[in-house]
Amino acid sequence: MISSSAESSRLSSSLLRRGPERCSQEGRSEVAVTESPVAELSAGQGGVTAREPGARSLPVVPVRARGLTIEGADGRRYLDCASGSGALALGHNHPVVLRAIRSVLDSGAPLHTPGLVTGAEEDFTAELLRTLPAGLAERARVRFCSPAAGDPVPEALRLVAAGGRPGALLRPVRGDGGVTPAPDARVRELRERTAAAGIPLIADETRTGVGRTGAFWAVGHSGVVPDVMVVARAIGGSLPLAAVVHRDDLVPGAPQDRADSFRGNQLAMAAGAATLAYVRENGLAARAADLGGRMLRQLRDFAAGLPCAADVRGRGLLIGIAFAAPGRAARVRNACLRRGLIVELAGRKSGVVLLLPPLTVTDEQAAAVLDRLTDAVQAEAALRHGP
Repeated sequence: MISSSAESSRLSSSLLRRGPERCSQEGRSEVAVTESPVAELSAGQGGVTAREPGARSLPVVPVRARGLTIEGADGRRYLDCASGSGALALGHNHPVVLRAIRSVLDSGAPLHTPGLVTGAEEDFTAELLRTLPAGLAERARVRFCSPAAGDPVPEALRLVAAGGRPGALLRPVRGDGGVTPAPDARVRELRERTAAAGIPLIADETRTGVGRTGAFWAVGHSGVVPDVMVVARAIGGSLPLAAVVHRDDLVPGAPQDRADSFRGNQLAMAAGAATLAYVRENGLAARAADLGGRMLRQLRDFAAGLPCAADVRGRGLLIGIAFAAPGRAARVRNACLRRGLIVELAGRKSGVVLLLPPLTVTDEQAAAVLDRLTDAVQAEAALRHGP
């Protein structure tokens, strides 16, 4: 069983199979009421009121976190299965990530140097190349770009277009689109057809990379080697980082760099290199395949007995439960929060409850996540009794 650290295990062990807790001043915990309305939290510390809720906002003000666990300003503790929208492959504040960040801070090196090659960038690039599919790694070039949402994929398309060709975009699993894995046979067929037509295949691994789906990169499930890979989110080890990896012969004379202000952050490079190495050296992709497979089977068995329609799908530790009834996924998310579990929504009309536990989640922690999730779904189904 792989855990993020002894400290994170101790912190999380007292939280399993229970709802959110309130911590006393003496450091002890007493179980708080778990059925309080989600909208009750209206103010944080220091008189700062909560912002107007948006589509993805939750009434939790985090003040401390470790591994799977978040502690809110109100003293409650939660199991976080949003993992920073997938950016936290190792969970919150993993020791190897903190050491890497402190090393850069203590070194006196510049923290942000777009356009300048540094030791942190070289270390990150070397570690990234170690993880790439054979056939791409030997001929890969890495171009850093803005980590802002929606920027890396257009950057890849721009790069391919500079070579005078269109590109074919592949998402091995549509994460925000509802957790829909592409069939391996169809991925291989796409690769064969694009290769025959001389069209570069671009794999968007923004959501699926760094072991999330049970392979280091999700294209590995099909054995396909893309011409271009878009990588982001988890590669920064909790900090913003994105890159486009491409074959060195794809673009004769690389196009001029764009003036992306945030493509050279040294803290992100260091945290990312540490994360990539830890996932690779500890076999966390294989761990995600095993544990995620077991979680999917248990959730499918559970969903088969529900009075409401629910479709469980996913790969590895990228798991979604889709509900047919409008608004049901949001109500389940709120019920999860009352039970001390943070989840995200995805898919059309936000109809899918998304589970993204860190790759360091233990079997015991996973059981606690499923207990809270299934209890929330059952409570919602009992109230509605509808498809």
